[in-house]
Amino acid sequence: MALAPVVRDDFSAPFFEGTAAGKLLLRYSPSSGEWSEPAARFCSVTQADDLEWRESSGAGTLVSWTIKPGRTKDEVTTPDVVIGIVELAEGPWLSLWLPEVDQSALAIGAGVRVDFLRPEGSEHLPVARLS
Repeated sequence: MALAPVVRDDFSAPFFEGTAAGKLLLRYSPSSGEWSEPAARFCSVTQADDLEWRESSGAGTLVSWTIKPGRTKDEVTTPDVVIGIVELAEGPWLSLWLPEVDQSALAIGAGVRVDFLRPEGSEHLPVARLS
């Protein structure tokens, strides 16, 4: 799948520094002990504004998924694209691409691990792989 380049800004810079080092950083609120998704500006549970970046375990489970069928153009067929909704061990849900996944192995509750890919001209991006 060809991914559009993703470029960091000031807010996302710590997240992409983490992905470049093979770490998935989430937002964590020390006052509430709750985790939020990387784009959160406030705690998604309590609305606390004391979020800081913390490393996630990278473990999770598959909640759901969708398959975008591949297509043929100019006699070249692109593969299906599988996007999963992953519940991380820390609680937040992320939508992640599952590259090169065996679709027959997809199941609700299947274990996943976060991995990272770097498309040309882009930051390192998190993806999910069945574990």
